[in-house]
Amino acid sequence: MLPVASHFAGPPAACDDTVSIQPQPLACTVDAIQLSLFVSRLTAVCDEMAAVLRNAALSPNIRDRLDFSCAVFDAGGALCAQAAHIPVHLGSMAFAMADLVARFDWADGDMVIVNDPFLGGTHLPDVTLIAPVFSDGGAGERALAGFVANRAHHADIGASTPGSMPISARLDEEGVVIPPRLLLRAGSLDEAALAEITGATRNPDHARGDFFAQMAANRAGAARVAELIASSGLVAFRVGLAAMNDYGERLARGAIGAIPDGRYAFQDVLDDDGRGLEDIPIRATLTIDGDRAHCDFAGTAAQVSGNVNCPLAVAAAAVFYCFRCLMPAETPACAGALRPIALAAPPGCLVNARRPAAVAAGNVETSTRIVDVVLGALAQAENATWHGHIPAASHGSMNNLAIGGELNGQPWDYYETIGGGMGAGATGGGLSAVQTHMTNTLNTPVEVIESRFPLRVIRYAIRRGSGGAGARCGGDGLIREIQCLAPAHVTLIGERRRYAPWGLAGGGDGQPGGQWRNDQPLPGKVALNLAPGDRLRIESAGGGGYGRKP
Repeated sequence: MLPVASHFAGPPAACDDTVSIQPQPLACTVDAIQLSLFVSRLTAVCDEMAAVLRNAALSPNIRDRLDFSCAVFDAGGALCAQAAHIPVHLGSMAFAMADLVARFDWADGDMVIVNDPFLGGTHLPDVTLIAPVFSDGGAGERALAGFVANRAHHADIGASTPGSMPISARLDEEGVVIPPRLLLRAGSLDEAALAEITGATRNPDHARGDFFAQMAANRAGAARVAELIASSGLVAFRVGLAAMNDYGERLARGAIGAIPDGRYAFQDVLDDDGRGLEDIPIRATLTIDGDRAHCDFAGTAAQVSGNVNCPLAVAAAAVFYCFRCLMPAETPACAGALRPIALAAPPGCLVNARRPAAVAAGNVETSTRIVDVVLGALAQAENATWHGHIPAASHGSMNNLAIGGELNGQPWDYYETIGGGMGAGATGGGLSAVQTHMTNTLNTPVEVIESRFPLRVIRYAIRRGSGGAGARCGGDGLIREIQCLAPAHVTLIGERRRYAPWGLAGGGDGQPGGQWRNDQPLPGKVALNLAPGDRLRIESAGGGGYGRKP
């Protein structure tokens, strides 16, 4: 296994297939009340960053759907706090931050921008901005105390198709690839760098506004972290971080230690890669050994020609999300909570893809299927003493809709992820018409769609009866039907169209999803042109049921 220091970090260039987290204890004494307040104050920083970003952004994707995430990291890039935002954003940021921050000689007022999936990103529309936090380190010196970061999904990042979610075969077809680079140096904006990035988009002014919103969010976060440090001192701040990580690790080990020891394997499949390959297996073997867990993806398909590949950071985010769901609610979202978990994936496989693999759908679809696989493996561990913790499969897709064109000479882009049915569990039925697992976004309100784009929402309803039967029924999916009022190009990327979300403990499967143009069925991953008056209908899958129906 490859040891990675005291933070949650991505593999260096020479890494083969394994990442783990090893603790480096630091003796410190912080009482429970102090620790609770400390964690809450750090989390509040992330919440304030989110408020700034949402209120300052121009795009509905960020302002209305909340497709963004905010987090705080320590001086080495270890996760300290995060808001309750997008799991695939946050887990992958935590995975890669240590490597990203080590690339730069940071100065007060700097800000780095990146979206490269193989250097710390997820897929190209998700653009990350990172800013350092400096504090008085004593003797008149300014010390690097930590970082704030936010990641936001931009509906246009310069791909050949509107929405920047094409049915691609290579990364460079998916838009502008931004390697880690300084966007601001000591507070001074690199206008040429920003113009280069925004100039590749269909609406540079719009993109520029969203980037400024991200900068504002980081400035607010950095100011609040600096205030927190000033109130107690840098040494006390570092002691608090160490105590928080130790506490998070204890809770994580307690949760893992409750799972029966053993090796548990599960396999599920992706419907297709959008370019002709079907039935793509993802296999995970979980080894639970006392209070440690190891997830091995050996047996997973090799990376494919379509865009359902994902970098290891995305796979890691899905694995850690699953285990985080088993931890107590009070577990702080910090690097310490991730230390007892390790993962391995063969280089060049679907979930540890290599450049120049296309990854646009890996972030949204494959991450979701990894969750199904890991939860399926954990379900094998259930026995009389550890029972009812794992739910049936949820609808298993973000049901991506990307659509756009030109109206009166002005380009427009609309991107949406559509919810579905949640899998049922031992203590309750699945929720209907919700986003699940690796996404945590809202829908775009009908009023926003119809006022901003040449689209009309014909129908938006719960897909009654699509959840799996059982003692606890799975949640129902959604129906979203949209009519075009102007010529447009649309890309649909969905899953669970051929393979239904599985039920558990004797519960029935949820119904698969589907999509249609003017009542003519479409494949799960497709790009096409629409004429005015054309209608597009997406029906998402229902969640699996739990337990045999009485």
